[in-house]
Amino acid sequence: MDLKACYAAMGADYEDVMRRLATEERVIKFLTRVPGDGSYDALRAALERKDYAEAFRAAHTIKGICLNLGLTTLLRSSSALADNLRQGAADEDTPALFQALERDYEAAMAAIRCLAGS
Repeated sequence: MDLKACYAAMGADYEDVMRRLATEERVIKFLTRVPGDGSYDALRAALERKDYAEAFRAAHTIKGICLNLGLTTLLRSSSALADNLRQGAADEDTPALFQALERDYEAAMAAIRCLAGS
């Protein structure tokens, strides 16, 4: 899989990230680091502990990574969850918002692993 196909599989904005980072090599360098970032695991653990302030920080970190790398679909779901947790509490929407983020995160990681394996 090439980078453009990877971005299409993730529902991400290839043109945007290329404008920002200029070369595919640079994009690949940073994109392939995303699976090693611990924010998703921290988010999951914080939600399990009901530590919503920490969950907010982790969701917000994921959102920032997505902004920088043009990961549009994951950006939407991480942003929605971060907004939901911004006040340091969960509500009835939190589980569904996390499920959406989880789905988008897994799809993005699968595409990144496929890119890294090529």
